[in-house]
Amino acid sequence: MITELLVFGSKNFNNSIEEIKDNLGYSTLFFDFNKSLPSIPPSIACVIVDGQVFKNKDYLSIINRFRDKPILLVHNLNTGDNHKFNDKISLPISLFDLKNKIKNILAASKFNLNSSINIKDYILNKNEKKLTRLNISISITEREAQLIELLFKEKKPLSKNFILKKIWNYSDNADTHTVETHIYRLRKKINNKFKDNNFILNSEKGYLIWEKGIE
Repeated sequence: MITELLVFGSKNFNNSIEEIKDNLGYSTLFFDFNKSLPSIPPSIACVIVDGQVFKNKDYLSIINRFRDKPILLVHNLNTGDNHKFNDKISLPISLFDLKNKIKNILAASKFNLNSSINIKDYILNKNEKKLTRLNISISITEREAQLIELLFKEKKPLSKNFILKKIWNYSDNADTHTVETHIYRLRKKINNKFKDNNFILNSEKGYLIWEKGIE
């Protein structure tokens, strides 16, 4: 699959990138922020944003269109802290340094993608040990992260003994209160922060996290 860059800036900015695009090594699309922005192709792997976009009063809504893509901001003014960019560069910059910036941001994005799981309308970040929904997060333990991932990926109710084997490597006759205690604490965290009593479901067959419910 061809890695594509989306360059989003003024006409002059886009023209500057156009001149060096063949040396960047990526397929490149150009959008002028003074014109209507079309839908973002799923093949886009990274967005290069012109800092001048901040002169547009609607810049936050524009930038949010790229919220699921890594963003490299090219700036020559103080943009403030209204958006968490993946990286920033100041002009002038050499072609070598720009290529390295793009390479690094793509590598970091791939790493983060492998460390995050979308569950219902939540995001589980295994590296940062956080569960997030609508920009609100709670901190979770390593065991809680493993428990959430296991319950979600199995797509079926899991018994206490099965969970003990997978996460704690316990035998069949181990104390199952370990599972009950962790699930109780995790449910309490989630309900206190997100008011969600149905994140972890349970039936006679065991526990699970599943968007379609228990069959």
